[in-house]
Amino acid sequence: MTDTTRFWWLRHAPTAAQTEGRIPDADAEADVSGAARLATLRRRLPARALWIASPTRRAVQTVKALTHVRPLMIPALTEQDFGTWTGQRHADLWGSGDAAYRAYWDDPVYKAPPGGESYAAQFARTAAAIRDLTTEHTGLDLILVAHAGTLRAALALALTEGRQPPPLAASLGFSIDPLSLTRIDAIGPGWRIGGVNLLSEDDAR
Repeated sequence: MTDTTRFWWLRHAPTAAQTEGRIPDADAEADVSGAARLATLRRRLPARALWIASPTRRAVQTVKALTHVRPLMIPALTEQDFGTWTGQRHADLWGSGDAAYRAYWDDPVYKAPPGGESYAAQFARTAAAIRDLTTEHTGLDLILVAHAGTLRAALALALTEGRQPPPLAASLGFSIDPLSLTRIDAIGPGWRIGGVNLLSEDDAR
């Protein structure tokens, strides 16, 4: 066993809500019909690994499409809670002139949607879960199926560990496509980012 813990992060398969520009809820269905893309992912993923998932339906459905292994469910890996905006289209919220929605984009790290949570809060719970996994499963391959916000939080942790307060705004600029792969290794107390948005929609063309 080494002190390197290998994180194989996958964003879940696409949802109808995402295609329509809506903010999905926890019960949103994943479209796992892309057999070729799923087969490519299976070839890239390690054969022996601990499977981990957000407990949302779309994440669990994605795991089932990739493996028969039952994943470890970790609620802290769920997407940012967008509160009362959940289920609505971003374009409609912006077009309505909603003052709270427009103000949110002035500071999307620390402002929270009505009844929801800020990205900073999501980062805090995600980072705590990742640190626990690194401690409990040192030296293993971990395949984690989660969400764009979760993966950005993982990247933020790798980039900013030890810096207080962590500069989170830059991590929001990462593009994380459905069924893309992001590789991050925990090496002792440090981190190495091996690739972001691998096997993305652009790579598949």
